[in-house]
Amino acid sequence: MPDRPARVDDVHALAAAMPHTKRIEGPKGNAIYQVGGKSFVFFRTPQPDAADPDSGEKYPDVIMIWVESEADKLSLVQDPNSPFFTSDRFDGHLSVLVRGTQIGQIGLDELTELIQDAWLSRASTRRAERWLAEQQG
Repeated sequence: MPDRPARVDDVHALAAAMPHTKRIEGPKGNAIYQVGGKSFVFFRTPQPDAADPDSGEKYPDVIMIWVESEADKLSLVQDPNSPFFTSDRFDGHLSVLVRGTQIGQIGLDELTELIQDAWLSRASTRRAERWLAEQQG
């Protein structure tokens, strides 16, 4: 089956489908997906570190996705064809940012892998090992 462009709805569906995931609402109604009390996908509220360089208007659609390592983060944010970015605020933080309006620049397959990896990076070792074993099955 050919890959299709990812959508924001896919982010919600993929995150919610991971085991032991809890969706909580941030103070402004933004969705936060957690496993074991640790966030792995976070729909941000507009922040000054993610704004239009010309107008200064804060982006209202930034999604933060955790990654497993600094190398994973760099591979995503340094690729000139990638919609992922970071900001000085997130130096040393194992996450990448992407605007919802640009999520379609990646395919559903890549998004699926990113969300699964984000979950794995935050889940307990026991839960991660169990999930990985089930995927092999």
